[in-house]
Amino acid sequence: MNVSRNMAADPGRGFDEAVLGALFSDCPQPLYVLDADLCLAGFNDAARRDGAFPLEGALGRPLGHWAPALHHGPVEAALREVLATGTAATGIEVVAAGPAGTPVRVLTVSAYRLGVTGDGVRGLALTVEDTTDRCRARVRLDVLREAGVRIGSTLDLVPTAQELADVSVPGLADMAIVDVMDSVLRGDVPSVESLGHRLLLRCAGYRCVRPGGDGDAPELGGVLEPTLTDRYRHILVRRQALLISGRTPEEARATGHELVPEGTAHAHLAVPLCARGGVLGLVRFYRPFTPVPFGPDDLRLAGELARHTALCLDNARLYTRERSVARILQSSLRPPHMSGHDAVETAHSYLPSSTSGDWFDIIPLSGARVALVVGEPPARGLRAAVTMGGMRAAIGALASLDLPPEEILERVHELVTRLDAEESRRPAESQDTRRAGTSCLYTVYDPVSRRCTLASAGHPPPALARPGDPVSFAQVPVGPPLGRGRGRYRSVRTELPEGTVLVLCNQVLLRAAGPGSAEQLERLGDALRPGDRPLEEICESVLKSLAPRPDPTTDGVLLLARTLALSGDRVASWTLSNDPAAVGEARHRTVRHLRRWGLSELEFGASVVVSELVTNAVRYSDGPIVLRLVRDHALIIEVTDDSSTAPQLRQAEDDDEHGRGLSITSQLTERWGTRREHRGKTIWAELAVPEDEETEAAS
Repeated sequence: MNVSRNMAADPGRGFDEAVLGALFSDCPQPLYVLDADLCLAGFNDAARRDGAFPLEGALGRPLGHWAPALHHGPVEAALREVLATGTAATGIEVVAAGPAGTPVRVLTVSAYRLGVTGDGVRGLALTVEDTTDRCRARVRLDVLREAGVRIGSTLDLVPTAQELADVSVPGLADMAIVDVMDSVLRGDVPSVESLGHRLLLRCAGYRCVRPGGDGDAPELGGVLEPTLTDRYRHILVRRQALLISGRTPEEARATGHELVPEGTAHAHLAVPLCARGGVLGLVRFYRPFTPVPFGPDDLRLAGELARHTALCLDNARLYTRERSVARILQSSLRPPHMSGHDAVETAHSYLPSSTSGDWFDIIPLSGARVALVVGEPPARGLRAAVTMGGMRAAIGALASLDLPPEEILERVHELVTRLDAEESRRPAESQDTRRAGTSCLYTVYDPVSRRCTLASAGHPPPALARPGDPVSFAQVPVGPPLGRGRGRYRSVRTELPEGTVLVLCNQVLLRAAGPGSAEQLERLGDALRPGDRPLEEICESVLKSLAPRPDPTTDGVLLLARTLALSGDRVASWTLSNDPAAVGEARHRTVRHLRRWGLSELEFGASVVVSELVTNAVRYSDGPIVLRLVRDHALIIEVTDDSSTAPQLRQAEDDDEHGRGLSITSQLTERWGTRREHRGKTIWAELAVPEDEETEAAS
């Protein structure tokens, strides 16, 4: 190689031409020689072929004339540092604009001092390596690594789409717009057939390196223009990406592949979002500011981002769908409204979350009593709804048998244990409805005796606010949650004066109130005072006190019940001797008391029912018999004896002399049943009260 033609002609610069020739000969890498003033003293043929810098007429000129990228402050400072210290500087990365029509290049420069003579420092030798592809590969790898960490951090569709836009800019594009099908945002995936009809795409994510620099930003949630949607139809139907680079908007319109109506970007890239056989939307990438067009590597990167994001979007869609189904199912399984009851006045509040299935229930019982139930399943989502529905149905069915609270919990515990044992024998993917760990509080209040019976299966006890007394937690033995441990439960009875407020809630509200019972009771007491306010108002105060900020992971359930009492003029009770003559006495007392209550229309039916029930007690028991009449929403007739044998309804034959008593009772009454007592049993029956008399009694 003839070095002299590339060197400044002035021999006074002090460079030995033979040395330079040996340095430049057969070197495939671009080399540049600078003098002590950082002016170009020489370059080899590889530098001329490389074209990183315009070298025509550049000999003897400073950096700013032929290499503006090296004239940049930090880079030039690094070169002067090499001149001063002699320590080589390697791996200096600079961005250089190539000749007209060529893209921006990334160059890695290394500088070495040539030596020191008596006249001073000779200069620098620079090696320049084109690392554009390596730099872009590193950027793409960084984008993929960041996408794996950031995209899909939440099970929410819109944040996931926005995460894709944030990761893509500026690593892949200057601007990114993520459009998602409207049906996907509702939890559904459009069918393949619907892609051939009118599509509704909504913007779910947007990012630009210069906000507002390429026209108005799309509105999140806004609907894409129908004309623009039609241009994307072939992308969605064919599920193939579309790459348009290096074309003007006019050229794009001429080929029918314009991605934006008045696009200023010279490079466009649209990739469908497909996952599990469905099309969820598409993502659009633009480069209006970076002069480098999209290439095949960018297309592959966009495809990887789209595939990863599509899976995350579909996971979020499935979660949204499950959450919606669970919420609808849970709402349908909860009591639609709380009907009035003569035993308690109730109010409730419910703070729904996205996944939980806590429930409450108010179950009317025989004898004007009422059951208050609060429960919390261990599962979430659809599993919580399934568990809640099963628990409510089981407890409701057992409550109709008038079983004691502790026995109801024991039977439900056995049911949960058996069902979960059957569940465990199924394939692992089918074990999604486990019930073990469900907590439940079962409370029964009797307005006649003003006695409350409570039992708990892993659930916090209720708070009691007796009139004039400080708030306290009921002393209830807390047994294991349903389906865990040994299902042995005990109940307690406590006397509650009229006007006592029971506060039944789940664990999340107590956790929100504070870790200690003293703090919880203090906050409860402040929220419950004054106690003569409407119960709905008290309910809101208690909810704000216990849960100032709703817990997003579980439901907040609060049920308040203010106890009522049936006055003495609405209850009549007699103790009868165990003698056949007691049947006539019971009938006589019943008729006389019904006339006093103004229920003459019920005399015949009540007399027949009383006769049959007292006759049954005389025949099958030995001790005294108690007859009680209760005027509630219906006329309640109760006969208590010391026999533990429960009567059975049967159909008597035509020639049978016995066996028709309960059959007659069931035909004359609205409903009837039996419940166990501490000693013996009670057979009860309800007769409907005429509406005008019921209204008069209520007033």
